[in-house]
Amino acid sequence: MNISEVLDADWEAVGPLRDPVLVVALRGWFDVAGVATGALEWSVQDRDVVVVGSIDPDPFFDFTQERPETYLDEDGDRHIRWPENDFVVARFPEGSRDLVLMSGVEPHLQWTTFADCIVECARKLKCEVVVTVGATADGVPHTRSPHVVGSSTNTALARRLGLSRPQYQGPTGVVGVIHERLEREGITAVSLRVGVPHYLANAQHPKSSAALLRHLEHVLGVPTAHGEMYEEIQRWEELHDAAVEGDDQTLSYLTILEDECDRRTEETVASGESLAAEFEKFLREQQEGDETA
Repeated sequence: MNISEVLDADWEAVGPLRDPVLVVALRGWFDVAGVATGALEWSVQDRDVVVVGSIDPDPFFDFTQERPETYLDEDGDRHIRWPENDFVVARFPEGSRDLVLMSGVEPHLQWTTFADCIVECARKLKCEVVVTVGATADGVPHTRSPHVVGSSTNTALARRLGLSRPQYQGPTGVVGVIHERLEREGITAVSLRVGVPHYLANAQHPKSSAALLRHLEHVLGVPTAHGEMYEEIQRWEELHDAAVEGDDQTLSYLTILEDECDRRTEETVASGESLAAEFEKFLREQQEGDETA
């Protein structure tokens, strides 16, 4: 299957972008409680965005698993809403760069072609870096701000941002395929993931979404409105507290998780300003290398 058959795009719709980075989140295996996709949607909820590309859902989904939805519009006409994987551009004149975002749905089929669509978007819009964001069930307490961890196969960027080199071997999801494809094509890729309390995995976790956005803001130098999530975070934290109240075994376990989280927080970490400065330096060096190649 050729990507031109499934990718409908108008890359010229927005004109030149300012040092763009492509950020991808996909609802599915790597997005517990919708934390990552919710974070990206929150980051642009009050910002004008332009759709520059859409991936046709038909070849990529088993619709007995990811069912389309029927709905009525304002005139009472019936329509079908299919799983969407759109590339949207958000400009951040008050930040360091513009962003290209995909907050979509993990496909069931044709993963390599789907990954190639993401590579094509990065190339056409001149995105030097692609960042995937995800959320996993983890032993983290709901009473603390969750940690965001990251990895990159690019040694220079991993060193600058304090990221690890991916060491995992075994079954993977479409995100793993996307990263392999990006690496093969010479496009720098970063994976950021945040923990979600596994004992409350069926609840919503805006605190984890805010942690992802805060980290993206620090690294990419763009405002993400994570501070505006305070009321939503407070509301859900009260619900989480009520869910474990009176359960002595869970409360004892929670104390252990809090102690471990506090210990990790005390470890030395780079400041937001330092992360952003190192990322900018990395991009400049990449661009200078391209010019002299």
